[in-house]
Amino acid sequence: MTKSAAANIRPIHEHGANVLYQHGTLAQLVPGLLEGTTTIGDLLTHGDTGIGTGEGLDGELIILDGVAYKIGQSGVAEILPDDFTVPFASVHRAAFQYQCERADIGLEDLNRKIVEANGRANTFFAVIVRGTFSFIKTRAVIKQQAPYPTLEQVADQQAMFLGHDVKGTMLGYFSPLMFNGAAVAGFHEHFLADDRSIGGHVLDAVLERGDILSQVFDTLVQHLPVDNPEYRSHDFSNDPIAEAIAKAE
Repeated sequence: MTKSAAANIRPIHEHGANVLYQHGTLAQLVPGLLEGTTTIGDLLTHGDTGIGTGEGLDGELIILDGVAYKIGQSGVAEILPDDFTVPFASVHRAAFQYQCERADIGLEDLNRKIVEANGRANTFFAVIVRGTFSFIKTRAVIKQQAPYPTLEQVADQQAMFLGHDVKGTMLGYFSPLMFNGAAVAGFHEHFLADDRSIGGHVLDAVLERGDILSQVFDTLVQHLPVDNPEYRSHDFSNDPIAEAIAKAE
């Protein structure tokens, strides 16, 4: 990825493709505010692409081409109905622009090169990687029941999945450090195999060969669950937000 090619990518304002819509915040998951406060159906009115989690941390969600999938404890993706509820999700209208092709590169190096090339450490953007992964490691948090535990208490309650020579799509959002808490600072990436055999929150990966595309946002719409009484009344002042997010992500 050349720096000049990445630097040429700008927000696309047609059809609202410059807007990142986020329901809820990662910070509210820290004390266990895990009740679903919006639906997949509502999210899809704001975008056709995104990631999130279900009520009670019910699976890792990925939305591609207007279809919402959940990867739960089995690791196999299932299509979600419109009435499925979520406490946190990010969505947008896809208008990705091609950046480059990459081969034989690990996740950490790939993400670092993307940020260095586009020079957008203080900008929200989405990245989509389509190709073959020689290795992929994902996870799905085990669904919790009310009364919900804190995020730290469930950090180790997750199913892990390993894949080799898998064709699929990795979708991620990059959030600036100054917004840590609203989202996770840096990259937050989910994966879905083309055959839906594996997916989830990406922990590690090696891209054998694939295309890298990006989409830059100049507008963040932050939608808060103000009708939820637990959210309205919770005191976040004593919650270890940064530490809990770092441990969970």
